[in-house]
Amino acid sequence: MVLKAAGYLLAHGPATAQERWEENSGHSPSTLAVQIAALVCAASFARERGQSATARYLEEAADFLEAHLEPWTVTTEGTLVPGIRRHFIRIHPVDVNDPEPDEDANHGLLELRNQPPGAPAAYPAREIVDAGFLELVRYGVRRPGDPVIEDSLRVVDAVLKVDTPVGPCWRRYNHDGYGQRPDGGPYQGWGKGHAWPLLTGERGHYELAAGQDARPYLRAMAGFASSLGLLPEQVWAEQDRPDKHMVFGRATGGAMPLVWAHAEYLKLVRSAADGRVFDLIPEVADRYRSGRKAPALEIWKFHRRAPPAGRGEIAGPGVGPVPAALDRQRLGASRRYRLHAHRHRSGIRGHPRAARAARAGAVHVLLDQGGKLGRTRLRGPYRARG
Repeated sequence: MVLKAAGYLLAHGPATAQERWEENSGHSPSTLAVQIAALVCAASFARERGQSATARYLEEAADFLEAHLEPWTVTTEGTLVPGIRRHFIRIHPVDVNDPEPDEDANHGLLELRNQPPGAPAAYPAREIVDAGFLELVRYGVRRPGDPVIEDSLRVVDAVLKVDTPVGPCWRRYNHDGYGQRPDGGPYQGWGKGHAWPLLTGERGHYELAAGQDARPYLRAMAGFASSLGLLPEQVWAEQDRPDKHMVFGRATGGAMPLVWAHAEYLKLVRSAADGRVFDLIPEVADRYRSGRKAPALEIWKFHRRAPPAGRGEIAGPGVGPVPAALDRQRLGASRRYRLHAHRHRSGIRGHPRAARAARAGAVHVLLDQGGKLGRTRLRGPYRARG
């Protein structure tokens, strides 16, 4: 079951059809954090069961994702806070059906949902931020205090933070239209995003990881709760509107209880009691916090065709030609292709774009290997040597 799940990630990633706010597709820091952590965990399962080749393959696939975090999700042309040009963005928009997407985080327009009638809906993706990148620290992909993480927090605090009477809270992302309308009226397909208590819990986890006290964030979350102890989806982030029963820092008309917020609160209680982040995965932290390594792979798939990567060759284990079945049937297509990799020359029959990628030095060709993880012994990987 674990390997089948890992195979699904390999077959359908790295772009997600829907990030954690269930609104946009593309390269999401929070989704990539989960993918990286999941592949490393799957590798640990495989190694414990004597499947060392599969474990190594999964780790290298995770390394590929980790090495692309900044190019895919960090802008170097930020404009939100003077002096901070480099920071994580909410999501880099990518159509999961586009086989050759523009993967530069400085490019692209992000279509925002729930916008008021007549308001702009498309913004440069580099100018829309959320705090989803904190999941990278939570699971161990990045260390607390990482310069890009810290710069991104400064941007998030400048753009999204709301200081309420009971403590800090954060909006989901700038220009969010999901929530009570600015006049206090109900959300009716559009509105204004207010502050989410669960994000206070996420920030508390980061501060704990950075050696700070998590208790102020616990107190704030408790302060957002109703008289029955229920945590709301959102708290009102504007001046009081007594005529609409909207009070600054208190629940809006959104969902209450929000189970996600309660889960975040319970995890933060446990983390504070333990003195460490409950969700931190030691195998992930050991792999990435001790120093990043150059990725062994560049992954080529029919729905993510790697750009040319300089001169090199596709080589496989062993001497002489090494065949690997490139079976698109498992990925929802009907034709079969075969890769023949050699130590000194390479050619791919059946798909000319794959052949060009190989000649240009694509470091790795992955088509359906992930789909077979749960059923057969994995063959490969195929690496470039140049």
